[in-house]
Amino acid sequence: MARDIILPHLPWIIGGGMVLGLVAICGWVFTTWLRIQHGYPLETSMGKAIEPRRNTEEIERIKLLSTENAQLRAELGSLKDRMATVERIVTDDGHRVAQEIEGLRSVRN
Repeated sequence: MARDIILPHLPWIIGGGMVLGLVAICGWVFTTWLRIQHGYPLETSMGKAIEPRRNTEEIERIKLLSTENAQLRAELGSLKDRMATVERIVTDDGHRVAQEIEGLRSVRN
């Protein structure tokens, strides 16, 4: 009797189990990805948080990169100011620029 009921449906039962397992694995991968994207701490199977371990070399590298980033931002700000000045000179009429230059010369002398 069981042979007549179970055996014809055995491929569907095995296939359904495999699909269910695949969905569970994909769900686990997706929730882990979401946790990483939003900054939540990852956990072990026992619920203990996994903290990223950094050695001193990585910490020093991060400090150097942060310093370099600040320097590049400062340089970019000064370049923007210089570019604005050049754009103002190029787009203004020559008479006004000449007056400003003469005004600066008279203040200096």
